[in-house]
Amino acid sequence: MSIHSLRRRTIGRGVAAVTAGLLAAAVPTLTAAPDAVAAPQPGTEELQAALDGVVAAGATGISLRVDDGHHTIRLASGAARLDPRVAMRPDARLRVGSITKTFVSTVTLQLVGEGRLSLDDTVERWQPGLIPNGADITVRQLLNHTSGIFNYTDDEAFIQSLLAHPLRAHTAHELVAVATAHPPVFAPGTSWSYSNTNYIVVGLILERVTHQSVSSLLRQRIIRPLRLHDTVYPTRSPNIPGYHAHGYLPPTLSDLFPPPWGGQDRYVDISRFSPTVTGAAGALISNPDDLRRFYRALLSGRLLRPAQLAEMKTMVELAPEFGYGLGLYTAETPCGRIWGHDGGVPGYTTIAWNDESGRRGMVVGLPTEQDEAIAAAFDTVLATAVCRVFGRPVPSAAAGATAAAGVGVLPPVDRGLLAARAG
Repeated sequence: MSIHSLRRRTIGRGVAAVTAGLLAAAVPTLTAAPDAVAAPQPGTEELQAALDGVVAAGATGISLRVDDGHHTIRLASGAARLDPRVAMRPDARLRVGSITKTFVSTVTLQLVGEGRLSLDDTVERWQPGLIPNGADITVRQLLNHTSGIFNYTDDEAFIQSLLAHPLRAHTAHELVAVATAHPPVFAPGTSWSYSNTNYIVVGLILERVTHQSVSSLLRQRIIRPLRLHDTVYPTRSPNIPGYHAHGYLPPTLSDLFPPPWGGQDRYVDISRFSPTVTGAAGALISNPDDLRRFYRALLSGRLLRPAQLAEMKTMVELAPEFGYGLGLYTAETPCGRIWGHDGGVPGYTTIAWNDESGRRGMVVGLPTEQDEAIAAAFDTVLATAVCRVFGRPVPSAAAGATAAAGVGVLPPVDRGLLAARAG
């Protein structure tokens, strides 16, 4: 559901050609927002070509919003739905996966700023008996993935159950039980390992502290105040409300997954699954416009007090140019340092990258599981868009899909919850 693999996915196989009649022409759209202009902005053609390249590589559609601090470009390519065909628009809602973590961390830090919770509080204090070594694990370690708790989405039996029964509901305690059936990955605070279980536990702590659901907390503290009209935290329904992009499994990955997900040698709509599978770790639904508004507000200091925003931006260094904080990561790209998060759930990959102030940023949504060709084309979009954010030309080292997949050119990006099965 996010950057848990820290690696690129390859499947060592060719990609079936996409016929011209399967996916219709791109649908570019320039925003009518006050910070945009009516005429195409410099670089629009390059961005549109990169989006079209992802569709040509086999994706059903893709959407993008890029802000350079002066102008906003909103583009899309392909289809939001294949049958019946619905054109992809930049405002399509998507499942945004682990971008949920930044929202949940923000609420947690708001409570810290209000004195209702401490980052040094232990799991045992708020959820006694939930984790075998809960007295040694702090809220901070949950938020920055240094707890050592096993990642429940790495449990093969759980993934097999998800594949066979995508609509089955799960409780947060059931997800934690999947994780605690495994020994800790390491002693708390001694290393780093991305674990969706951490944020399931955070969600349970928030509910104990406030006596409110995670859904209510996000709605009251972030979604309503920021007027994020296309952002929803579902708790039961497997559907995505309103106009949205359907998530698909491409034919190239079909034989890697059993029915109802695969085995059909065609594009399979995998949009519908229970949001309880991901919960506080990744259940959020949103679109590029809302996500940019959220990260702009967060990074500019509108949602958190200075001390808490500084805590969020305190990074565990994972590589010389990459660090993970409290539901937020930072990485150096050829065109500038980005701050944000990404998310991958079945059928969807979403990237939200910004400058440190939040004034500039990009959000891209890809509603197709990635095979090797789609991933390479997607990397070209990321390289092109992030340089447009900083108003710089794309360096030749990052211009091609092959180069963009290289170490040090772009930060590691999640390829989806099902990536391990295609790796």
